[in-house]
Amino acid sequence: MRDVHVLDVTLRDGSHSMQHSYTEAQVRSVARGLNKAGIEYFEVSHGDGLGGSSLQYGLSAVDELKLIEAAVDECSVSKVAVLLIPGIGVKGDLQNAVSVGAKMARVATHVTEADVAAQHINLSRELGLKTAGFLMMAHMADTKVIIEQAKLFESYGAEIVYVTDSAGYLLPHEVTERIRALKEHVSCEIGFHAHNNLSLAMANTLAAIEAGATYIDGSLRALGAGSGNTQTEAIIAVLDRLNIATGVHLYDIIDVANDVMAPMMLRPQEISGSSLMMGYAGVYSSFLLHTEKAAKQFGVDERDILVELGRRKTVGGQEDMIYEVAQSIRATK
Repeated sequence: MRDVHVLDVTLRDGSHSMQHSYTEAQVRSVARGLNKAGIEYFEVSHGDGLGGSSLQYGLSAVDELKLIEAAVDECSVSKVAVLLIPGIGVKGDLQNAVSVGAKMARVATHVTEADVAAQHINLSRELGLKTAGFLMMAHMADTKVIIEQAKLFESYGAEIVYVTDSAGYLLPHEVTERIRALKEHVSCEIGFHAHNNLSLAMANTLAAIEAGATYIDGSLRALGAGSGNTQTEAIIAVLDRLNIATGVHLYDIIDVANDVMAPMMLRPQEISGSSLMMGYAGVYSSFLLHTEKAAKQFGVDERDILVELGRRKTVGGQEDMIYEVAQSIRATK
Protein backbone atom coordinates (compact mmCIF):
# COMPACT_ATOMS: atom_id res chain seq x y z
CA MET A 1 0.00 0.00 0.00
CA ARG A 2 1.43 3.37 -1.03
CA ASP A 3 0.14 6.61 0.50
CA VAL A 4 2.29 8.58 -1.95
CA HIS A 5 3.64 7.38 -5.29
CA VAL A 6 7.23 8.50 -5.94
CA LEU A 7 8.01 8.54 -9.67
CA ASP A 8 11.74 8.68 -10.43
CA VAL A 9 12.91 10.88 -13.34
CA THR A 10 16.65 10.19 -13.25
CA LEU A 11 16.62 8.59 -16.71
CA ARG A 12 14.55 11.40 -18.27
CA ASP A 13 14.96 14.77 -16.52
CA GLY A 14 18.45 13.64 -15.50
CA SER A 15 19.26 13.25 -19.18
CA HIS A 16 19.59 17.04 -19.39
CA SER A 17 22.46 17.03 -16.90
CA MET A 18 23.95 14.00 -18.65
CA GLN A 19 23.78 15.88 -21.97
CA HIS A 20 21.55 13.08 -23.29
CA SER A 21 24.53 10.70 -23.23
CA TYR A 22 23.10 7.72 -21.30
CA THR A 23 24.31 4.37 -22.59
CA GLU A 24 22.29 1.19 -22.55
CA ALA A 25 24.55 -0.24 -19.85
CA GLN A 26 24.04 2.82 -17.65
CA VAL A 27 20.27 2.69 -18.07
CA ARG A 28 20.25 -1.00 -17.21
CA SER A 29 22.22 -0.47 -14.02
CA VAL A 30 20.01 2.39 -12.82
CA ALA A 31 16.83 0.52 -13.77
CA ARG A 32 18.03 -2.56 -11.91
CA GLY A 33 18.65 -0.52 -8.79
CA LEU A 34 15.30 1.30 -8.96
CA ASN A 35 13.52 -2.01 -9.45
CA LYS A 36 15.28 -3.54 -6.45
CA ALA A 37 14.33 -0.53 -4.33
CA GLY A 38 10.66 -0.91 -5.22
CA ILE A 39 10.10 2.27 -7.23
CA GLU A 40 6.68 1.87 -8.84
CA TYR A 41 7.28 3.96 -11.99
CA PHE A 42 10.39 5.57 -13.42
CA GLU A 43 10.69 7.64 -16.56
CA VAL A 44 12.98 6.91 -19.51
CA SER A 45 13.33 9.14 -22.59
CA HIS A 46 15.21 12.10 -23.96
CA GLY A 47 15.15 14.98 -21.48
CA ASP A 48 12.57 16.77 -23.63
CA GLY A 49 10.48 13.64 -24.00
CA LEU A 50 9.89 11.17 -26.80
CA GLY A 51 11.23 12.45 -30.10
CA GLY A 52 13.37 15.09 -28.36
CA SER A 53 16.68 14.02 -29.88
CA SER A 54 17.43 16.88 -32.30
CA LEU A 55 19.78 19.77 -32.93
CA GLN A 56 17.26 22.05 -31.20
CA TYR A 57 17.11 20.10 -27.95
CA GLY A 58 20.29 18.03 -28.05
CA LEU A 59 21.07 14.76 -29.78
CA SER A 60 20.83 11.51 -27.81
CA ALA A 61 23.85 9.26 -27.81
CA VAL A 62 21.59 6.17 -27.97
CA ASP A 63 18.13 5.80 -29.49
CA GLU A 64 15.60 6.24 -26.68
CA LEU A 65 13.61 3.17 -27.72
CA LYS A 66 16.67 1.03 -27.07
CA LEU A 67 17.02 2.65 -23.65
CA ILE A 68 13.34 2.11 -22.83
CA GLU A 69 13.55 -1.51 -23.92
CA ALA A 70 16.70 -2.05 -21.84
CA ALA A 71 15.05 -0.54 -18.76
CA VAL A 72 11.93 -2.68 -19.20
CA ASP A 73 14.13 -5.77 -19.45
CA GLU A 74 15.54 -5.09 -15.98
CA CYS A 75 12.16 -4.70 -14.26
CA SER A 76 10.18 -7.26 -12.34
CA VAL A 77 8.47 -4.78 -10.00
CA SER A 78 8.91 -1.33 -11.50
CA LYS A 79 7.20 -0.04 -14.64
CA VAL A 80 8.67 2.33 -17.21
CA ALA A 81 7.03 5.68 -17.90
CA VAL A 82 7.65 8.08 -20.78
CA LEU A 83 7.15 11.80 -21.28
CA LEU A 84 5.54 13.16 -24.44
CA ILE A 85 5.37 16.85 -25.31
CA PRO A 86 3.01 17.30 -28.29
CA GLY A 87 4.90 19.01 -31.07
CA ILE A 88 8.20 17.46 -30.02
CA GLY A 89 6.88 13.91 -29.92
CA VAL A 90 3.99 12.52 -31.97
CA LYS A 91 1.47 9.73 -31.48
CA GLY A 92 3.70 7.30 -33.35
CA ASP A 93 6.43 7.85 -30.77
CA LEU A 94 4.03 6.84 -28.02
CA GLN A 95 2.97 3.73 -29.92
CA ASN A 96 6.63 2.80 -30.43
CA ALA A 97 7.32 3.23 -26.72
CA VAL A 98 4.46 0.89 -25.88
CA SER A 99 5.80 -1.67 -28.33
CA VAL A 100 9.00 -1.94 -26.28
CA GLY A 101 7.23 -2.10 -22.93
CA ALA A 102 6.32 1.37 -21.60
CA LYS A 103 3.41 1.26 -19.13
CA MET A 104 2.78 4.92 -18.31
CA ALA A 105 2.67 8.15 -20.31
CA ARG A 106 2.83 11.71 -19.05
CA VAL A 107 1.62 14.12 -21.69
CA ALA A 108 3.12 17.56 -21.07
CA THR A 109 2.01 20.97 -22.30
CA HIS A 110 2.59 24.56 -21.35
CA VAL A 111 0.31 25.45 -18.44
CA THR A 112 -2.15 27.29 -20.71
CA GLU A 113 -2.19 24.79 -23.60
CA ALA A 114 -3.75 21.57 -22.31
CA ASP A 115 -6.06 21.57 -25.34
CA VAL A 116 -3.23 20.47 -27.66
CA ALA A 117 -2.96 17.16 -25.78
CA ALA A 118 -6.44 15.70 -26.25
CA GLN A 119 -5.50 13.21 -28.97
CA HIS A 120 -2.34 12.12 -27.17
CA ILE A 121 -4.11 11.50 -23.86
CA ASN A 122 -6.91 9.66 -25.65
CA LEU A 123 -4.36 7.46 -27.41
CA SER A 124 -2.51 6.78 -24.18
CA ARG A 125 -5.69 5.51 -22.55
CA GLU A 126 -6.54 3.43 -25.64
CA LEU A 127 -3.10 1.83 -25.41
CA GLY A 128 -3.79 0.84 -21.81
CA LEU A 129 -1.22 3.19 -20.25
CA LYS A 130 -1.43 4.86 -16.88
CA THR A 131 -1.97 8.41 -18.13
CA ALA A 132 -1.08 11.77 -16.65
CA GLY A 133 -1.38 15.35 -17.84
CA PHE A 134 1.65 17.49 -17.05
CA LEU A 135 1.09 21.26 -16.77
CA MET A 136 4.55 22.78 -17.28
CA MET A 137 5.77 26.20 -16.15
CA ALA A 138 2.94 26.30 -13.60
CA HIS A 139 4.16 29.59 -12.14
CA MET A 140 3.06 31.37 -15.33
CA ALA A 141 -0.68 30.96 -14.69
CA ASP A 142 -2.92 31.85 -11.81
CA THR A 143 -4.94 29.26 -9.92
CA LYS A 144 -8.12 29.86 -11.94
CA VAL A 145 -6.32 29.06 -15.21
CA ILE A 146 -4.63 25.99 -13.73
CA ILE A 147 -8.01 24.65 -12.63
CA GLU A 148 -9.43 25.20 -16.14
CA GLN A 149 -6.49 23.45 -17.77
CA ALA A 150 -6.57 20.55 -15.30
CA LYS A 151 -10.26 20.04 -16.03
CA LEU A 152 -9.42 19.80 -19.73
CA PHE A 153 -6.79 17.13 -19.05
CA GLU A 154 -9.27 15.22 -16.90
CA SER A 155 -11.97 15.46 -19.59
CA TYR A 156 -9.57 13.93 -22.12
CA GLY A 157 -8.96 10.96 -19.82
CA ALA A 158 -5.97 11.89 -17.65
CA GLU A 159 -5.91 9.87 -14.42
CA ILE A 160 -3.42 12.24 -12.79
CA VAL A 161 -2.79 15.94 -13.33
CA TYR A 162 0.63 17.32 -12.41
CA VAL A 163 1.48 20.82 -11.32
CA THR A 164 4.95 21.19 -12.79
CA ASP A 165 7.35 23.81 -11.45
CA SER A 166 9.59 23.67 -14.52
CA ALA A 167 11.54 26.79 -13.55
CA GLY A 168 11.92 26.03 -9.85
CA TYR A 169 10.23 29.40 -9.26
CA LEU A 170 7.33 28.57 -6.96
CA LEU A 171 7.42 29.19 -3.21
CA PRO A 172 5.83 26.67 -0.82
CA HIS A 173 2.67 28.70 -0.21
CA GLU A 174 2.18 29.02 -3.98
CA VAL A 175 2.47 25.25 -4.37
CA THR A 176 -0.05 24.75 -1.56
CA GLU A 177 -2.50 27.14 -3.23
CA ARG A 178 -2.32 25.37 -6.60
CA ILE A 179 -2.52 21.80 -5.30
CA ARG A 180 -5.33 22.58 -2.87
CA ALA A 181 -7.32 24.26 -5.63
CA LEU A 182 -6.99 21.23 -7.89
CA LYS A 183 -8.03 18.90 -5.08
CA GLU A 184 -11.20 20.93 -4.72
CA HIS A 185 -12.07 21.09 -8.43
CA VAL A 186 -10.97 17.84 -10.13
CA SER A 187 -11.62 14.24 -9.19
CA CYS A 188 -8.46 12.68 -10.59
CA GLU A 189 -5.26 12.31 -8.58
CA ILE A 190 -2.86 15.23 -8.32
CA GLY A 191 0.91 15.16 -8.85
CA PHE A 192 3.76 17.60 -8.35
CA HIS A 193 7.13 17.93 -10.09
CA ALA A 194 9.71 20.24 -8.50
CA HIS A 195 12.97 21.84 -9.57
CA ASN A 196 15.54 22.95 -7.05
CA ASN A 197 16.73 26.25 -8.53
CA LEU A 198 15.81 28.17 -5.37
CA SER A 199 16.70 25.26 -3.06
CA LEU A 200 12.99 24.66 -2.44
CA ALA A 201 12.36 21.33 -4.20
CA MET A 202 12.02 19.35 -0.95
CA ALA A 203 9.98 22.05 0.81
CA ASN A 204 7.69 22.43 -2.20
CA THR A 205 7.23 18.67 -2.54
CA LEU A 206 6.26 18.37 1.12
CA ALA A 207 3.87 21.32 0.71
CA ALA A 208 2.29 19.54 -2.27
CA ILE A 209 1.82 16.32 -0.31
CA GLU A 210 0.35 18.17 2.63
CA ALA A 211 -2.10 19.88 0.27
CA GLY A 212 -3.19 16.55 -1.21
CA ALA A 213 -0.79 15.48 -3.98
CA THR A 214 -0.40 11.71 -4.17
CA TYR A 215 2.13 11.53 -7.01
CA ILE A 216 5.46 13.29 -6.65
CA ASP A 217 8.67 13.19 -8.65
CA GLY A 218 12.21 12.61 -7.54
CA SER A 219 15.60 12.02 -9.11
CA LEU A 220 18.62 10.13 -7.80
CA ARG A 221 21.21 12.56 -6.48
CA ALA A 222 18.69 15.26 -7.57
CA LEU A 223 19.94 14.83 -11.15
CA GLY A 224 17.91 16.97 -13.55
CA ALA A 225 17.67 20.17 -15.54
CA GLY A 226 18.80 23.40 -13.88
CA SER A 227 19.64 22.65 -10.24
CA GLY A 228 17.87 19.32 -10.52
CA ASN A 229 14.78 17.88 -8.91
CA THR A 230 13.69 16.69 -5.50
CA GLN A 231 16.25 14.08 -4.46
CA THR A 232 14.60 10.65 -4.58
CA GLU A 233 16.57 9.04 -1.78
CA ALA A 234 16.06 12.09 0.44
CA ILE A 235 12.30 12.31 -0.08
CA ILE A 236 11.98 8.59 0.65
CA ALA A 237 13.81 9.11 3.94
CA VAL A 238 11.70 12.14 4.86
CA LEU A 239 8.42 10.41 4.04
CA ASP A 240 9.51 7.38 6.03
CA ARG A 241 10.07 9.61 9.04
CA LEU A 242 6.59 11.07 8.50
CA ASN A 243 5.12 7.54 8.40
CA ILE A 244 3.90 8.11 4.84
CA ALA A 245 4.14 4.83 2.96
CA THR A 246 5.90 4.86 -0.42
CA GLY A 247 6.70 1.17 -0.86
CA VAL A 248 10.33 2.08 -1.53
CA HIS A 249 13.17 0.49 0.45
CA LEU A 250 15.37 3.24 1.90
CA TYR A 251 18.72 1.42 1.95
CA ASP A 252 18.28 0.15 -1.60
CA ILE A 253 17.38 3.59 -3.01
CA ILE A 254 20.40 5.11 -1.24
CA ASP A 255 22.59 2.38 -2.71
CA VAL A 256 21.52 2.97 -6.31
CA ALA A 257 21.99 6.72 -5.85
CA ASN A 258 25.46 6.48 -4.32
CA ASP A 259 26.93 3.37 -5.91
CA VAL A 260 25.37 3.47 -9.39
CA MET A 261 24.29 7.01 -10.27
CA ALA A 262 26.94 9.12 -8.56
CA PRO A 263 29.91 7.68 -10.51
CA MET A 264 28.13 8.41 -13.82
CA MET A 265 27.45 12.08 -13.17
CA LEU A 266 29.26 14.51 -15.45
CA ARG A 267 29.32 17.20 -12.74
CA PRO A 268 27.86 17.69 -9.26
CA GLN A 269 24.19 18.58 -9.20
CA GLU A 270 24.30 21.87 -7.34
CA ILE A 271 22.72 25.30 -7.21
CA SER A 272 25.03 27.47 -9.30
CA GLY A 273 24.72 31.19 -9.94
CA SER A 274 23.06 30.51 -13.28
CA SER A 275 20.59 27.89 -12.09
CA LEU A 276 19.73 30.07 -9.11
CA MET A 277 18.89 32.86 -11.54
CA MET A 278 16.60 30.49 -13.46
CA GLY A 279 14.50 30.08 -10.33
CA TYR A 280 14.65 33.79 -9.59
CA ALA A 281 13.65 34.84 -13.12
CA GLY A 282 11.25 31.96 -13.85
CA VAL A 283 13.18 30.40 -16.76
CA TYR A 284 12.64 26.85 -18.03
CA SER A 285 15.23 24.66 -16.29
CA SER A 286 16.40 22.82 -19.41
CA PHE A 287 17.69 26.15 -20.78
CA LEU A 288 20.72 26.00 -18.45
CA LEU A 289 23.28 24.26 -20.67
CA HIS A 290 22.14 26.22 -23.73
CA THR A 291 22.57 29.45 -21.78
CA GLU A 292 26.09 28.51 -20.69
CA LYS A 293 27.03 27.85 -24.33
CA ALA A 294 25.47 31.09 -25.56
CA ALA A 295 27.22 33.13 -22.86
CA LYS A 296 30.59 31.73 -23.91
CA GLN A 297 29.89 32.18 -27.60
CA PHE A 298 28.95 35.86 -27.26
CA GLY A 299 31.09 36.76 -24.24
CA VAL A 300 28.23 37.91 -22.03
CA ASP A 301 27.05 37.19 -18.48
CA GLU A 302 24.77 34.13 -18.21
CA ARG A 303 22.72 35.93 -15.57
CA ASP A 304 21.89 38.77 -17.94
CA ILE A 305 20.65 36.26 -20.50
CA LEU A 306 18.45 34.51 -17.96
CA VAL A 307 16.92 37.69 -16.56
CA GLU A 308 16.00 38.81 -20.07
CA LEU A 309 14.56 35.39 -20.93
CA GLY A 310 12.44 35.61 -17.81
CA ARG A 311 11.29 39.11 -18.74
CA ARG A 312 10.26 37.83 -22.17
CA LYS A 313 8.39 34.91 -20.54
CA THR A 314 10.05 32.34 -22.76
CA VAL A 315 8.87 28.73 -22.60
CA GLY A 316 10.17 25.32 -23.61
CA GLY A 317 10.66 25.11 -27.37
CA GLN A 318 12.11 28.61 -27.62
CA GLU A 319 15.73 27.59 -27.14
CA ASP A 320 16.66 29.67 -30.19
CA MET A 321 15.71 32.76 -28.18
CA ILE A 322 18.64 32.11 -25.84
CA TYR A 323 21.12 32.85 -28.60
CA GLU A 324 19.09 35.79 -29.89
CA VAL A 325 19.08 37.33 -26.41
CA ALA A 326 22.81 36.71 -25.95
CA GLN A 327 23.54 38.35 -29.30
CA SER A 328 21.38 41.38 -28.46
CA ILE A 329 23.11 41.82 -25.09
CA ARG A 330 26.48 41.66 -26.81
CA ALA A 331 25.35 44.28 -29.35
CA THR A 332 24.48 46.78 -26.60
CA LYS A 333 27.90 46.56 -24.97
